[in-house]
Amino acid sequence: MNTLIWKGIFYQSLEYFTIKQENENHIAESKIIGCTKDHIYSVQYHLVIDQDWLIQKFIIESEVNGIYNELKGEKIQGEWKINGNINPDFKDFKFIDISLTPFTNTLPVNHLKMSQNDSREIKVIYIDVLNCQVKPAVQQYTRTASHEYLYENIQTDFKAGILIDDMGLVIHYPGLFEKISEVN
Repeated sequence: MNTLIWKGIFYQSLEYFTIKQENENHIAESKIIGCTKDHIYSVQYHLVIDQDWLIQKFIIESEVNGIYNELKGEKIQGEWKINGNINPDFKDFKFIDISLTPFTNTLPVNHLKMSQNDSREIKVIYIDVLNCQVKPAVQQYTRTASHEYLYENIQTDFKAGILIDDMGLVIHYPGLFEKISEVN
């Protein structure tokens, strides 16, 4: 089991994160608290990830300015059942991206197993926790060095260099996240 703390720079947050092996899966659990602009929030998530680093299930519970929200998703034969309904917009999507954590970058980094200078475009279920939005997004990852990736959001032209550790966990995401502590 690995436990770490990320500091959210832009989102002014702290995240207490654990990842462990359970049967044939990786289980990621986290608690996030923070404040940004006019939002005070707390978030808990539980992710079930297979051995190929593909998301299988997620539960995200959040409270933003006193309003509680729960989002549940499960992949069933290539389709995503989200809060009880199959959503055709996410058919065959392999990844999710949760706005308030750098962890979801680990999923494509570890799954794609790219060589240096390789680049891949992926589709993700983007979950904007603060604004209670779930939508498809297109992202691109380019491996620029052994522990560095260029992340690009194709729709918004946002780009950032991400530094990762040997497990694929984010160490430094400029302007957004910084790992500040870890225990293995």
